[in-house]
Amino acid sequence: MQAEAATAVLHSRGGELRHRLRTATNDAHRELDALFTQLDLRTRASYLSFLEASAAALLPLEARLTQSGAAVLLDDWSERMRSEALMRDIQTLGGTIAPLSVRDRFDVAEMVGIIYVLEGSRLGARMLIKMVSASSDPAVAAATAYLGHGAGQPFWRNFLSFLDRLTLAPDEIERAIAGARYAFSLFAAGAAHR
Repeated sequence: MQAEAATAVLHSRGGELRHRLRTATNDAHRELDALFTQLDLRTRASYLSFLEASAAALLPLEARLTQSGAAVLLDDWSERMRSEALMRDIQTLGGTIAPLSVRDRFDVAEMVGIIYVLEGSRLGARMLIKMVSASSDPAVAAATAYLGHGAGQPFWRNFLSFLDRLTLAPDEIERAIAGARYAFSLFAAGAAHR
């Protein structure tokens, strides 16, 4: 049933979906960036706060995406998952993990929007890892499994190609946008509790 639902939306569409997702979530993206830019990631306390806030959203989202059938959409889904890397960094720095609650299930369109946010965050990670690696705290400088996850892999480029092959009905596009906004809101909630 999940496979049928996923394949029902796979068709050619160009870059329209990507554009709609970016435009519809631009404000949420800026707001989340503003929450995190207050942190000096070179210090242990700030970096750990960033990692714990990220884990609060990422861990439950990845788990629920897996349960909802993300591997049907992306055959390399298990390689894209960063939960273990994130937990390892938090453990290295002596932090705690407190995942937020998420909805019971995501449909295919919602998964597309959520994964758009998760994969897009890899772009920001490339910049952040430079700051973290410059820390005078050796433990901080070494705890980069999460930010460095997938380095050298074409995850973002391949995901954009995936988006460009999708055709979604208008209501599905709205659900994809809602999924992306939901993901941003969960990361913002994680940041607000730190």
